[in-house]
Amino acid sequence: MKTSIIEYFLQLISIDSESKQEHAVAMQLKEDLIELGAEITFDEAHMQTGGDVGNLYAFFPGTVKKDPLLFCAHMDTVTPGKGIKPQFDEGNIITDGTTVLGSDDKSGIAEILWAIKEIQESGEAHAPIEVLLTISEEIGLLGAKYLDYSLLKSKLGYALDGHHVGSVVVGAPSQNSMIYTITGKEAHAGVEPEKGVSAIQIAARAIDRMKLGRIDDETTCNIGIIKGGTATNIIPKEIELKAEVRSHDHTKLTKITEDITAALEEAVVHYTTAEFTPRLSSKIHTEYQNFLFTEDNEVVQLAKQASTAISLPFAATVGGGGSDANIFNQHGLQVVIAGTGMNNVHTVSEYIATEDLINGARWVKEIIRAYSR
Repeated sequence: MKTSIIEYFLQLISIDSESKQEHAVAMQLKEDLIELGAEITFDEAHMQTGGDVGNLYAFFPGTVKKDPLLFCAHMDTVTPGKGIKPQFDEGNIITDGTTVLGSDDKSGIAEILWAIKEIQESGEAHAPIEVLLTISEEIGLLGAKYLDYSLLKSKLGYALDGHHVGSVVVGAPSQNSMIYTITGKEAHAGVEPEKGVSAIQIAARAIDRMKLGRIDDETTCNIGIIKGGTATNIIPKEIELKAEVRSHDHTKLTKITEDITAALEEAVVHYTTAEFTPRLSSKIHTEYQNFLFTEDNEVVQLAKQASTAISLPFAATVGGGGSDANIFNQHGLQVVIAGTGMNNVHTVSEYIATEDLINGARWVKEIIRAYSR
């Protein structure tokens, strides 16, 4: 491994690893983990995701007799994530403006491995550690969804995939994803538009009656993709809408999803005539389920103790997005999201402070120490 966490992070982001293309970085990480003394396993999650490598699992036996402690990060980046050319700007590592940086989530990977490296080199006693580096997180948490959970022995863990070093996200919402297809009737738009039933008009009526955006402090809703139509001189026969609802409350999640469906159903009825009945089909899928921990939970308290030990500001917040942690918690683990210092993620303005990389590794090391005690 490199001689500093900064150099190590730069090495990791230099390896292209957009979703489903994580093999190259996984091979580098395999070498690094073996060098640190880990026992390595790859599962076969990629057989389900269509990627080129499975999730990477590593086990460090430790010298303190306790259950293992889990640290997780994901290996994939969003696009554009090929040919990353990092630059330095007043203590920050930034992009050249043509790609993302990849601190989401290679900062998490670097901080986990560097903390373990320093723990191992110090020779201090520590509990067993499990490291899980997942694939295809950015395209639907697929690595976590298809993980071989028989690999994991931990009860507690941290998904390093947040923003503020020293702070944890203790709650996240559920999400429903919906795909609606509206089928109308095509006709020549200039010659006989009266014979057509516009799928776009049906969708427009429904959308106008939907409540979108911030529903309340627990719930959001969005229609993000609309596809349809073939030409301006043809009344559009078919249109597809892709939408999502997120909520920390399952009842609200269900109600808003039903309200959107009902608005579309009403619009279809409105445009029904004696000669023609439009059609609506829907696919509704729960992407992940919500979780919430109180601040007195052990996994939160360990993070807080570690932050205090190295004088980092601590906060326990509730987030609005989903992550691998949602899936892990569905499988009975207790996992919170830990900050790594990443900023402006999923944009070409992404950056991370070198100080945050250093402190992130210090924080992980202190969590291991606090748990091992």
